[in-house]
Amino acid sequence: MAALNELIQKIENPELRAQIQEAADRLVKQKKFGLVFEEHLPECTPLYDIPIRKGAKVSVRNGKANEAYTVLSIENDMATCLPKNSKETIQFAVDELVTTAELGDPIYPCLQPLGEVCNAPESGLWHTLIEADNYHALQLLEYLYAGKVDCIYIDPPYNTGARDWKYNNDYVDGADEYRHSKWLSFMQKRLEIAKRLLNPDDSVLIVTIDEKEYLHLGCLLEEMFPEARMQMVSSMINPANVARVGEFGRSGEYLFFVMLGKSSPQRVRLDREWVSSKGRTHTGQIRWDLLKRSGTNSERKHFPGGFYPIYINNETGKIEEIGDPLAPGTSVAPVREGCTALLPIRQNGSEGNWQWATDTFRSRMAQGRVRIGGNKSKGFTVYILKDGEYSKIINGEFEIIGHGINNEIIVADNDTDFVLATPGDIWRISSHDATQYGSRLIGNIFSDRRFTFPKSLYAVKDCLYFFTANKPNALIVDFFAGSGTTLHAVNLLNAEDGGNRCCIMVTNNEISAEERKGFEARGIKQGDPEWEARGIARYVTWPRTVCSIEGHDVNGNLLKGNYIGSDIPMADGFKANAAFFKLGFLDKTKVSLGMQFKELLSTLWMKAGAIGKCPTIDASVPDMLILPNNKMAILNDENQFGEFAEQLIQHPEIDVVYLVTDYESSFVSMTQALEDKKTYQLYRDYLDNFRINAGRNSR
Repeated sequence: MAALNELIQKIENPELRAQIQEAADRLVKQKKFGLVFEEHLPECTPLYDIPIRKGAKVSVRNGKANEAYTVLSIENDMATCLPKNSKETIQFAVDELVTTAELGDPIYPCLQPLGEVCNAPESGLWHTLIEADNYHALQLLEYLYAGKVDCIYIDPPYNTGARDWKYNNDYVDGADEYRHSKWLSFMQKRLEIAKRLLNPDDSVLIVTIDEKEYLHLGCLLEEMFPEARMQMVSSMINPANVARVGEFGRSGEYLFFVMLGKSSPQRVRLDREWVSSKGRTHTGQIRWDLLKRSGTNSERKHFPGGFYPIYINNETGKIEEIGDPLAPGTSVAPVREGCTALLPIRQNGSEGNWQWATDTFRSRMAQGRVRIGGNKSKGFTVYILKDGEYSKIINGEFEIIGHGINNEIIVADNDTDFVLATPGDIWRISSHDATQYGSRLIGNIFSDRRFTFPKSLYAVKDCLYFFTANKPNALIVDFFAGSGTTLHAVNLLNAEDGGNRCCIMVTNNEISAEERKGFEARGIKQGDPEWEARGIARYVTWPRTVCSIEGHDVNGNLLKGNYIGSDIPMADGFKANAAFFKLGFLDKTKVSLGMQFKELLSTLWMKAGAIGKCPTIDASVPDMLILPNNKMAILNDENQFGEFAEQLIQHPEIDVVYLVTDYESSFVSMTQALEDKKTYQLYRDYLDNFRINAGRNSR
């Protein structure tokens, strides 16, 4: 319907336009149930680095990207263009235009190096930041890592109506009647590719959102991931509570966890504020529950075998005997001298039941799973260790240092500030305060305010930790990187537990709506150096990455303070490396002729695992490249295969091999000769991937 309305506005005859619009409006009233949203005209992306050529699809700079033209000719820096769905040509100055790609058009991406930070030269681990429209970056990542990603964490635009995101290069604000369906269409296209990145056997997608779109997002995720287990968590991110006129104040947000295969949150070491002690009795880190049943099925009639006396020595608190269940109608236990006969009688005098039958009680008491609290004057209480708590001891999570008078297990409790647990679905954690540990934290890096509403570093770290605590080599992707919190969190997590997790971030290089107006008033266009220098990727995300790794602010001053919970000084930085790329686009014909090897080298490096510093070449294309530090090798001249194979024997650490050949038979024979190496045929592997996937990714 949205696409229809957009087309209706192009009808020149006002009377006909009004009649068709009226008919279309009647159709809108025929609503359906469920998640129904509009399929808009194709989403388009400006490609500022692609020259304007005859036959190119273009749009006007700073205009709507989907208002496309085809260049018919260029003469004296003027382009004669044909508008879409029109036969009348129009002329533009070439510098007013930008090459445009519709989502679904075949594109041939590459990675253009913009910078690097190396604070761990001895490490092979390199993170990456890619400046790009995230849809095209996802297309590239699918070629590189389909089915290999362990965790995707994204914080997409919340669609608040405050011009916080763009559709077809135009801000979507609260006055746009299609802003919800545009947002859903925007998200669906990206999630479709993201799903193909995730390991279907064991991975998680984490999406943060607020109340504006959480219902729509939940339905969309359920529709797109029917095979997954999904849970929504509520999280307090602003204890100060942001007041809203005529509404409740805002203090929280929501997180969707979409778990594929065997993925599940791990039980990890947490501060005690994660686990409420209300209604529970704790000794150290082990939770003892009441033997007396509460809640449903807690009356005597529900479990007659659970109404029996437990005889407790009045002086020592030792269990002297476990009696048999009392006969129906009998509510008084036989007397045993010097003992209290404890029955499951409630405070109001009604009869309940114990959770365990007598045989179960005896066997589990022998295991050390029964403890007596209280005394004769105040009354005795029986506590038990349920299976989940007892398994922590069996698994060696806690050290048994002794047994009590009733053989109850006593564990070392010298770390009582922490627990090993999987938390509930409502998080009220002080370190998740986005003001204190988001805005103020990156305010220590930047001397000016460069980014609004960054996530708490520790909130992101905790989300990642729950699903990668058991995956020290996890591959983590964030394609709405914003200020770069995710990579910062991955580095902190690695520093805390010695992990080797790798992070790939993607962000565009947008500027704020206010800055955009200022630049346009001065005649500065998107793509111009001054504009690009103030974009989020170059002005926020990458500087934060460099500063957090090296331990200083943008002025070179050492960062102050420690990371909470770990006492790691911020000034120490991290033993980590990161490379910064801009997504570029190649000419298909030149690629097939082997004329853009240099431009593709960084892409091949990422496909091989982004191990070691990204290689570059300045000279002519060599016959072969042997790169043991990157665990990859490239053969450009198949006539040199014999020598190439000999060199590979000298470097068994090389895992990935690229073979440039036009012939399938040659590729197969060389692959067989290399046996255990993972091989790819260039440039066929690359070209076929983006040609075949173009149509699929346009849906």
